[in-house]
This record gives sequence, C-alpha cells and structure tokens, in this order.
Amino acid sequence: MARNNHGVLLVLAACLFFLAPGVAPLGSAEPAEPPHSGTAPSQSPGVPAILWQADLGNGSYQNPVLYADYSDPDVVAVGDDFYLTASSFNNAPGLPVLHSRDLVNWTLLGYALERLLPEEVFNMPQHGNGVWAPNIRHRDGKFWIFYPDPDFGIYMTQTDDPKTGTWSKPVLILPGKGIIDPTPLWDDDGQAWLLHAWAKSRSGKNNILTLRRMTADGTAVEENGKVIIDGNQLPGYRTLEGPKFYKRNGYYYVFAPAGGVPVGWQAVFRSTRIDGPYEYRTVLEQGDTLVNGPHQGSWVHTRSGEDWFIHFQSNLAYGRIVHLQPMQWVDDWPVIGNDPDGDGIGNPVASFRKPDAGKHAGQPHITAPPGSDEFDQPVLGLQWQWNANSQKDWYSLSDRPGYLRLFAQPQPDPNSSNLWMTPSLLLQKIPAPNFIAEVTLELPESPGNLSAGLVMFGEDYAWIGVQRQAGSGEMTLGYASCQGARSGCEENFEMEKIVDSRTLTLRMTVADGGGTVFSFRDHTGRFKAIGDLFQAKPGRWVGAKIGLFVRANVDADANADTEAVAAVDNYVDIDSIRFHRPQ
Repeated sequence: MARNNHGVLLVLAACLFFLAPGVAPLGSAEPAEPPHSGTAPSQSPGVPAILWQADLGNGSYQNPVLYADYSDPDVVAVGDDFYLTASSFNNAPGLPVLHSRDLVNWTLLGYALERLLPEEVFNMPQHGNGVWAPNIRHRDGKFWIFYPDPDFGIYMTQTDDPKTGTWSKPVLILPGKGIIDPTPLWDDDGQAWLLHAWAKSRSGKNNILTLRRMTADGTAVEENGKVIIDGNQLPGYRTLEGPKFYKRNGYYYVFAPAGGVPVGWQAVFRSTRIDGPYEYRTVLEQGDTLVNGPHQGSWVHTRSGEDWFIHFQSNLAYGRIVHLQPMQWVDDWPVIGNDPDGDGIGNPVASFRKPDAGKHAGQPHITAPPGSDEFDQPVLGLQWQWNANSQKDWYSLSDRPGYLRLFAQPQPDPNSSNLWMTPSLLLQKIPAPNFIAEVTLELPESPGNLSAGLVMFGEDYAWIGVQRQAGSGEMTLGYASCQGARSGCEENFEMEKIVDSRTLTLRMTVADGGGTVFSFRDHTGRFKAIGDLFQAKPGRWVGAKIGLFVRANVDADANADTEAVAAVDNYVDIDSIRFHRPQ
C-alpha cells in the first residue's frame, strides 16, 4: 500500500490548522487545554443520567461522541444543523435520525422507517438483514436517505424536515441481491449518479464499487453500471465497501473503508473524471491508538469553513460506536485525525477542541440519546426498538397510565425457550461503557403461564425475571442464560426464590467490557446478585442490547381447567427503567 509524503506544504498547512486558538499542536492527540475527567459530572437528583458525556464542558470533546451502536454513520450539514443516520438492520423502527449543532452533542429525533419492508418478511426477526449502511443528503429543499437491503436492493425515502419525523414511504429504486452501501452525487451538469458496493454473501462478488446513472429525482437507477474502483486490483485491499461520493475543486472523491469492520482503514480515491481512473491513499488508520478499524463514515463541511470526519469503531458488545476526527485538506487530499509525522495518514484523536458552532457557540447544551423511561407518555420513548415489525396487541401505555403493559406473546416455536427469534423483544442500545439499569415491574393478581424479565440480548443472552414453575404453578424469581442463541440454544433457568410480592425491582450492573451482574431488591431493600457473571455478546452485525420481554409459555398441563386459564392475566406492568452511573 502506497505511503503518502507531502513535504513542506503539508507541514505548513497542518501547523496553521492545529495551532489555531484552542487547537492541539501537531503530533498531540489532546486539546491545547487539558480536558476535565473522562467521566461525566455527578448526576443531579431527578435529572436523567447522561451516562457517557462526550462534551467535556471546557471547549473540548472526547471520543467516542456517541458511545452507542450507531453503525455506519452518515451526516449531512444544513446551515447550522447536522443530521445523522445509521444502519439499523432488523430492528424496528429503523433508520434512526439524530440532530446536533456541534457534531458532539446529539439528540435522537426519531426514525425514517416506521416499519421495515417488505412487511411480511420483517414481521419476524431477520438478524443481520434489513437496513445496512445508509446515506443522507440535502438537495432541492428536501432531505433524502438512500439505504440498502442486501436481499432486495436500494431504497430511497424523503422528508421536508427531519424534525417532524414524517418520511415518505420508501421507493425501491434499484432492485437486486447484494447491492449495498449506496451514495448519490448530483453533478454540476444536473446528471445524478449512484455509486454502491456489493455483498459477496448475496452476489458472489465484493471489493468493487459500481457507478450507475440515476434520475434527478432519485426514483430510478439504470440497470447497467460500471465498476470504477476495483479493490481486487489494489495491493492489500479487501472488503472495499461503504463509499461516500463527493465533488470538490474539480475532483470526484470516494471515501471508502477497506480491510474489514474490526481492523480496517479509511481510504480516499480521487479523479478528475467521474468514471476514473482513480488514484488512492490511506488517510486514517489505527496507528498507536486503541481505536481499531477507524473507518466508514462521513466528511462534514461546516458553515464556518471547518472540515470534520465522523466514523465508527467496532467495539465488541458495544457495537459500532461513533468517533469524530478533525480534518483538513492538503494538496486536495484529506488529512484526518492526528498526523504527527506528516505522511498524510492520520490516527484517531482521543480528544480535541469542539467544532466551531457559529452563532450557537457559547450556548452549551450537553445532550445524549435517551435511556431511562418512566412510561408516562402516550408513546414509547425513542430509544426503544423491537426485534421485528411491531404489532398493536404487544403492549399498551393507556390500559394503566404511567405503566408500560407488555402482553405475553407466544414463542414462534412453542417448544423452544430461545428468545433469538422472538419478535416482541423491546430493546435499546447499550448507552455507555459501564452503567446500572434498573427496572421495576408489577405482576397482575393472577399471572398466567409466562416468563418476564430484564435481558442483556445478543448471540449469547441472559436475563433476570419471573417464570411460572411447571407442576407447582408457583411464580418464581430467577436467572436464565442461553449460550449460542443464533445456533439454537435452550435457556437454563435457575430459580432463586418463590415470588412473595407482586412488585419486583430488577437490576443489571454492566462493567467496562460488558461483564454483567444481575440482581434483585430483596426485603431489606438491598440488591442481591444471582446467576453468573455474564459476558455481554454482540448480535448479528449489531451490539448487545438491553431489553424487556413477556413470553407466553406452553402450559405443561394439557388438561388444565380452561376456565381457570382464561381467568389469568397474561401481562406484566413495567413502572420504569432507570439508568444510573456506578459509584
């Protein structure tokens, strides 16, 4: 792979950029003013915890800016506003849309895709399928998201305003298997183009990028395309994918990751012709940092004239967390992150000065996506996604105001306890490297044959909760785990005690790295740990998730009194889920 040597021009330009007020000197990954502690300030009573605070409160930020699984992020700048979308795979609703004024503090606005299409397919979990790497653009007064489904093709959806949460029904603009990672470009002459990658698992080919003509309204793409970048012809290149297409100073640029999700690098290709030939460079790699595979993201040019690069890092159980890197242009090549030796290949920064927020500078508003939920609103909090397209009879927020009522749902396979293919899991992303999640639930007077609990969900999963005992019919509290859920494991439920109260408070305590301890509040008010130390594991292309479920179990007594069965209440009421920082 060619190394980059830019000489005096690079050093001079880099010094001017990095020695600006409040900017770290070249060769330093730290801001000129040392940051405060890497943890957020203490939590005020009654205020929801910000479990990971990227904004250090002193004009600097720390990476990641989103310590959550917002995979394959793409950002568009419109005026003083920045909008981010990300992959969501099989979870519904899909295509999260976030907003920021400074690229550091983000709020979750909602989702562009209320239900995954085709609905009949995604009414059941499709782990690893669904919404792959999207691209968000702004043109003609509209916001456009192009997203791929590796089994169906490229879709497009639009809105006039992402803050309203109303997006058009997706249009399948390019049908086909294995067509992924679309990125549009409208050229100066008005011609629209779509560049995309390929998934070998569906098409039998990958490591290439194909260019096609597209109608200006983004609703149709020509059937025949041309390979304009072939990673198979480049020394050391593998898994070239996730392109982002731009034009600047007469050059066409393709920002694209290569080398695979866990350990790859960020490449940039440029040409004066849209169909090539393209020259290329590595512009960002791990180097001596702990940020593995720093790639697949978006170049952002701000109204104040700054350039930034936002990308992900694959972080095991935490999924693909989001980092922000400073960026500058030298000889019409981007230089990303920290480049102390001046070879044009940057390394990720751990912290840096915040982007210039223009008229919003000096108006700090530290935010993060939500986690806690009191269930006191008429709709579910935006942090929640289901394991498949949801159904109306799964839950209610109105049957008992102030509570989430989850109705027990039968297993897809009534003879299996494995939750992997259960559509009605209510899930949210892991929000920080360490945290405590606490759920208070209430059982009905006559609970049915159900299991219910708080789960750490992934390809291995574990939960704490209640389950009716076969034979005795008693409701018990315990711990269950399933090692190898994707491969068809069965749960092992370990009873701790007979339930002697309708109200239970359950907890998971998660340490750095994903080690998880489950516990419950006993009669003394203290939390008692049960089960094993569980290691959180990612799902299929996603991080582990925190979830709630109520499962209808098969009644072991086939001769049970039908009137008695009909009299039971097959639901559980959830009072709240609250996140705290460990002491």
